[in-house]
Amino acid sequence: MMSLTSSRGCLLDLPWEDILVPHILCHLPLQQLLSLQRVSKSFQSLIQLYLANMRCFDSSQIGPAIPRAAFVNLLKDNEVLQQLVLQNCSDWLTDRELLPVIGQNHHLHQIQLKGCAQLSRHALVAISLSCPNLRRLSLAHCEWVDSLSLRSLADHCKALEAVDLTACRQLKDEAICYLVQKCSRLKSLSLAVNANVGDVAVEEIAKCCPELEHLDLTGCLRVKSDSIRVLAEYCPKLRSLKVKHCHNVAESSLSILRSRGVELDVEPPLQRALVLLQDVVGFAPFINLQI
Repeated sequence: MMSLTSSRGCLLDLPWEDILVPHILCHLPLQQLLSLQRVSKSFQSLIQLYLANMRCFDSSQIGPAIPRAAFVNLLKDNEVLQQLVLQNCSDWLTDRELLPVIGQNHHLHQIQLKGCAQLSRHALVAISLSCPNLRRLSLAHCEWVDSLSLRSLADHCKALEAVDLTACRQLKDEAICYLVQKCSRLKSLSLAVNANVGDVAVEEIAKCCPELEHLDLTGCLRVKSDSIRVLAEYCPKLRSLKVKHCHNVAESSLSILRSRGVELDVEPPLQRALVLLQDVVGFAPFINLQI
């Protein structure tokens, strides 16, 4: 009688590159795939093949703290990455680990480095030189980003559509202006939590980025109403604008956008007053808040 094992065949008998890698392994969590390497030498070879052909790497699938040597080993043979997600890896990620990965992957179109505080401006320069097809880049809370590295990005990655520069506090109006002049396809931009950003930058964004849909100016204290009016004039596709804690932005400038259905993160003054009345006095439930 044929054994149960032989009648069912073996998973490893399936074509690796045509079946296992593109259609089966891609549906398994990365952590489980790494565990499979310990099953046998054949499985180890299979997983190494998968890692070499992986299109997306997300460190959160493994855990917050990856040993540096393990990260380097995981991606040492990969030259086809399209998405690289390394958010909040400040405990272990430095230029030494990141730059080789960036240098050998020229097809990256999305990179997320939010909160990777141990990197330096050399990381952004490397990205700009190695990733000409980059579309989305998150550098939120990366205070090492400076004007020179941002200029390099603008010069070489002109297809950018979404950039997150939240809390990149070294950047001033001049650097933002240079970025949007070179990257006019931007649809989403965050400059939140940067007191150096003012009207000059916002007006240049408006005039250079007609495709802009989302803009985050939260906490940009130097932004005033005049630049918001320019934004309303030049950005007909704008869908959302965040100006919370922008104390010099008046409702008169926001009302233009509000009338167009743009999503704003601040309520109209009368609406805010009624809500406060409801919270403090307690009789506002009898008032119709639908204004």
